[in-house]
Amino acid sequence: MMIAITGTPGTGKTYLAEELRRRGYAVLDINEIIRSNGLLGEKDEARDTYCVDTDALDPLLEKYRTDETVFIEGHFSHCVECDLIIVLRCEPETLAGRLRERGYSESKVIENVQAEILDVILCEAVETGVSVCEIDSSEVGTKRVADKAEDFTKGNTDKYRPGNIDWTGELEKWF
Repeated sequence: MMIAITGTPGTGKTYLAEELRRRGYAVLDINEIIRSNGLLGEKDEARDTYCVDTDALDPLLEKYRTDETVFIEGHFSHCVECDLIIVLRCEPETLAGRLRERGYSESKVIENVQAEILDVILCEAVETGVSVCEIDSSEVGTKRVADKAEDFTKGNTDKYRPGNIDWTGELEKWF
């Protein structure tokens, strides 16, 4: 089974991936696969981001498909063929702090916080038709987020259904 771990930058995808590796799971870094296979396209200077040929990822990832559970971690992971999608969510102010600590420009912080408030990644994930779970990573530790991710992969999907997390009360502050 291939399980995507996705979310707005700063929601904790990499920390979750590290914890899942510690627990013995195979975890692929989609950003490394993109870079090492020449799929990073032109830079969008205005948005300080790169275009990615996501269609070319599926054939590359097929070689990692096994009888075991494999997690695919990264911002684009919900764009590839997978069996389940985990969307990490983060309260806007907490997310902004995390992104500022990384050295993001204020315009990039605002862009990502707005995307989080508007559920951009969640909506894209739901549109795939694959079973999606959303987990709030704002206040809980990485081990607790990993426990929830494991719970979801074992079929306990109801408590993680999309729509349980709502940041729209933050709209006025960030728009």
